[in-house]
Amino acid sequence: MLYYLFQYLTELGVPGAGVFQYISFRAGLAVIISLIFATIIGKKIIRLLQKQQIGEIVRDLGLEGQLQKKGTPTMGGVIIIASILLPVLLLNKLDNVYVILMIVATLWLGTVGFIDDYIKVFKKNKEGLAGRFKIVGQIGLGVIVACTLYFNDDVVVRATTDITPTETVQSASADQATAVSMQENIKAPMTSVPFFKNHLADYRSLFAFAGEYQDAAGWIFFALMVIFIITAVSNGANMTDGLDGLATGTSAIIGTTLGIIAYVSSNVGYAGYLNILYIPNSSELVVYGAAFIGATIGFLWYNSYPAQVFMGDTGSLTLGGIIALFAILIRIELLIPILCGIFLVEDISVMLQVGYFKYTKKKYGEGRRIFLMAPLHHHFQKKGYAEPKIVTRFWLVGIILAILTLVTLKIR
Repeated sequence: MLYYLFQYLTELGVPGAGVFQYISFRAGLAVIISLIFATIIGKKIIRLLQKQQIGEIVRDLGLEGQLQKKGTPTMGGVIIIASILLPVLLLNKLDNVYVILMIVATLWLGTVGFIDDYIKVFKKNKEGLAGRFKIVGQIGLGVIVACTLYFNDDVVVRATTDITPTETVQSASADQATAVSMQENIKAPMTSVPFFKNHLADYRSLFAFAGEYQDAAGWIFFALMVIFIITAVSNGANMTDGLDGLATGTSAIIGTTLGIIAYVSSNVGYAGYLNILYIPNSSELVVYGAAFIGATIGFLWYNSYPAQVFMGDTGSLTLGGIIALFAILIRIELLIPILCGIFLVEDISVMLQVGYFKYTKKKYGEGRRIFLMAPLHHHFQKKGYAEPKIVTRFWLVGIILAILTLVTLKIR
């Protein structure tokens, strides 16, 4: 909203109003607004949750300090959602297709998570929303996203060609900007493949055998990828949300990385220099990413050990969905196993534990376990590690994975 106001003031010739045209300025302002809003509104929402006795229901799993968390306010994910949407509505171009998709995803998965938390807290049902309904909600969002990316004419990409850097990044970017501008925007299910020299891939190329149906097959495969990624990453974030600050801090690290990649992907010069896909109209995602970073860090103020509030599924499903969709929109979904490695390992640890338990029970008559407890962070708790130490080390691993993700932009 402020963007349109300052755009009008610019047209009137008001001095300084044009600063809102700069993505870097709006992104910085988004971080500040979301961070301040999260810390201010967070305290008020926590008091409201305490007053309404909306506390965490804790099962006794034999973990140190676990029962002390009983009654801690949950459903704090509303703090994150509100702190993201406020600066986005104020600072973004609201007619941008990428921003619209991010807002829809935030509200969609926030609603699914809220329903799950509501059933747990108010209906006293520890299982919450049935898993199949969560999956249906995630798949539904995936279908909406896939259809929008296919049918909306504003969703295009432009391949860039590699160049030999000159003395400075600026001059290299300028040279490449000229080369890239001579190319055309195309509508294609393309993505970046890490560690390969010829790293730009079109999903349609996988279906050359399909003849006249190649184009349709490629887009259908891309749509299935979108659905799978949104479902997997949102569930991974949900699994990771088991220790104070773990999911929040990890999400902030991932969000920062995505914001950096979004910035270079939306700049024709930097995209050309790095030889990555240039994505027109995606610069608004940088502002959204900045709001995401501010909101998660602001929430961490209250969610760090010992937590004063938990995000619940309202927050964890939303964070995972936002991260997944963000990566898809800037066409780096194949980097998710690296960037979201913490989420992936947490997911895999649960699948391995459950699968091995069922297999050994069927074969030997008693179930056996790979880990002392799953998800993986609980395994380390069982081994006697203090909760803050586990969280800090997971953050450090997350930072390493984020750096590796950024390195893949140039190392092939």
